[in-house]
Amino acid sequence: MRPPIFGITGWKNSGKTTLTARLIAEFTGRGYRVCAVKRAHESFDIDQPGRDSYRLREAGARRVLLSSPKRWALMHELYDEPEMPLDRLLAEAGGVDLVLIEGYKREPFPKIEIRRDGGASRQPLAGSAPQIVAIASDRPGEEADSLPVFHLDDVGGLADFIAGYLRLATA
Repeated sequence: MRPPIFGITGWKNSGKTTLTARLIAEFTGRGYRVCAVKRAHESFDIDQPGRDSYRLREAGARRVLLSSPKRWALMHELYDEPEMPLDRLLAEAGGVDLVLIEGYKREPFPKIEIRRDGGASRQPLAGSAPQIVAIASDRPGEEADSLPVFHLDDVGGLADFIAGYLRLATA
């Protein structure tokens, strides 16, 4: 069974990663096990040239699994295959209580839209992007929206909203 998912979306440089990290800290502090999914640029790389895992991947390994006593990671090269669909990525989430997804603004799952003064765009996404159910803003009193509006710094209130919206069991 897939764990509940909730997204944080917004325009570039709106603070998506900052809010996502703060929500992860809030939920883990409440005892939830959280998986984070982040949409990255096409050519991102988590590996370093010259490292053993990089050499194995560059040699042609489709998958490189790294393991240590503290963590493990799986890198999968797509080569000419299309990007992995979100549903297949979510199958890799493991045994967690919640998946927080940064980005994927066009995918149909519930999301909070970040609106920040001075961001890359002032054009709201709500109404054009599917399933935006709340707004997080640095100027909540100025938002004229029918959706619930939270201050960006109200991480506890945002976490309460997400937990209630998803009907998460108390951790």
